[in-house]
Amino acid sequence: MAYAAKAYSTVFLVNNSKGMAPTKGYEGHKSNVWGAGKVPSSCRGRYSMQAVTVDDRVVPEMEKIRPGKFGVYGGKYVPETLISCLSKLEAEFNLVLTDDQFQAELATALRDYVGRETPLYFAEQLTSFYRDENGDGPEIYLKREDLNHGGAHKMNNAIAQAMIAKRMGRQQVMAATGAGQHGVATAAACAKLSLDCTVFMGSADIEKQSHNVLLMKLFGAKLVSVGGGFKDASSQAIREWVGDLENSYYLTGTVVGPHPCPSMVREFQSVIGKEIRKQAMERWGRKPDVLVACIGSGSNALGMFHEFIGDNDVRLIGVEAAGFGLDSGKHAATLARGEVGVYHGSLSYLLQNSDGQILEPHSIGIGLEYPGVGPELSFLKDKGRAEFHTATDQEALKAYQRLCRLEGIIPAMEAAHALAYLDKLCPSLPNGTKVIVNCSGRGDKDASLFFNHMPAAS
Repeated sequence: MAYAAKAYSTVFLVNNSKGMAPTKGYEGHKSNVWGAGKVPSSCRGRYSMQAVTVDDRVVPEMEKIRPGKFGVYGGKYVPETLISCLSKLEAEFNLVLTDDQFQAELATALRDYVGRETPLYFAEQLTSFYRDENGDGPEIYLKREDLNHGGAHKMNNAIAQAMIAKRMGRQQVMAATGAGQHGVATAAACAKLSLDCTVFMGSADIEKQSHNVLLMKLFGAKLVSVGGGFKDASSQAIREWVGDLENSYYLTGTVVGPHPCPSMVREFQSVIGKEIRKQAMERWGRKPDVLVACIGSGSNALGMFHEFIGDNDVRLIGVEAAGFGLDSGKHAATLARGEVGVYHGSLSYLLQNSDGQILEPHSIGIGLEYPGVGPELSFLKDKGRAEFHTATDQEALKAYQRLCRLEGIIPAMEAAHALAYLDKLCPSLPNGTKVIVNCSGRGDKDASLFFNHMPAAS
């Protein structure tokens, strides 16, 4: 068995026959805040997945032995000055997981403030649309995360982390947002808990997502414009946080970054999959057959998938943004076209050039415009437990309109990428297959964007 040990400036491999040795040829690039750089092929794929049995399910044990590592992926690739802060955050995170009072308060907030549990909605008209000439086809359900307070799955994590910030005595909360959904969720959670909130957002995204910008301001958040997009806003938020570690809290909404950030976000989003298992048993007496979610950095996908990783009879399908096409160079398909490297504090797949410099991602779904992806999803890709596909801008636009016209539901343009993949998926499925698509957010914010790109639809 071989796996990567925790590393900060050099990647180490543990091998039964060779012991511990640094990987030759690895050079970390210091672009952005926590570094970015390529990792040689000798560092990839050399690990195994342990397993434990939980409630008759075999569940991969990816964190019990090596917290924060998923095979070779994850870790804490950060300056030494941040190690203590991240260790304190990890300790607090571990405490709240077993703190009955915190869990009770969180459960109340999720029920009464966020509005959980969210419905598992049978999309009858969409199901009919995908039936063949014999009337056969899969049954399509939507997990309605768009009905959460704030209009997206982001609130599940934001309220939990804001509670941790308050518990740690951190009055200043900082966040970065792309499409604005995480910014809205964080601003709302901070307003509820009387915390000061600063949201960093790319200047281009501010122009495209004016609706969410207004909501953040209504909740009392200070909005800071950063040149570029989400990755640039994330870098700036991290810089500001590093400048005041004792008084501020960086509230991440993605399953990327140094440990414990990916594990925290996934844990607080895993309520999605837990509800799906319960709802499926209530609706049809067994697990779903296929789960589909869009993937930017991966928070909504992991929130949906994690409960079912040990259920090998459940297909897990992630859909990335192909933008103008995978060969155009204008896409955000990190798992489809990326290579392994370090960015924003962890090892994962990245969109990068031959020098290890980060490439600019593109998607009509602004929340998918990130050049990296979570370490756990990188691990699932290599192990073959989840499958990953893509949808172009045009395919997402058509899926966005289709759900509006057939079901009267407005999906976020990000979630429309998952819906778009149904065109390719449904014809391959047996009759009666239970398919659940994560409708991760509502798409009011994208209506003007849709008509700008599809003027004939007006």
